[in-house]
Amino acid sequence: MTVRVLALVGSLRAGSHNRQLAEAAVKHAPEHVSVEIHAGLAEIPFYNEDIDVAGAVPGPAAALREAVAGADALLFVSPEYNGTIPAVLKNAIDWLSRPYGTGAITGKPVAVIGTALGSYGGVWAQDETRKSAGIAGAAVLEQARLALPRSLTRFADTHPGDDSEVVTGILQVLDQLAAKSTV
Repeated sequence: MTVRVLALVGSLRAGSHNRQLAEAAVKHAPEHVSVEIHAGLAEIPFYNEDIDVAGAVPGPAAALREAVAGADALLFVSPEYNGTIPAVLKNAIDWLSRPYGTGAITGKPVAVIGTALGSYGGVWAQDETRKSAGIAGAAVLEQARLALPRSLTRFADTHPGDDSEVVTGILQVLDQLAAKSTV
């Protein structure tokens, strides 16, 4: 059985190092894991209960919910913006948490990885992402972590998918997600 992992990237920039991390997860996923990057987070309106109405949910939000419902697990790939989670990723979690108690994220295994400019690799944003996803009802894998510091210098000349330490870390996280997804 192939475990389907949906990656949600918190950076909208096409060439971001976090998007490249997600691409590395797609490229190097173990044989029993399939990783797909969800496109379209930029088109999802900010969560507003007034527009979250059955039969009238905005298309991009409905597509996100459908994609997450069809996945076995989620991989959040988060940069760190001003010491915390990017708005686009938080907004996705907000949409996925609804309807309350039965949202698409409920019970879904989640891991968080990322890279950032600073010395800690975005751990504050990753911790906030874990916290938010957990409160939203996800089954957060607290030990499935990969925080890569100094992204600008580390990945200046090397794609994350060509860095053996990064690939090893991604494989460990994906294996943990796969194990949790088949329980």
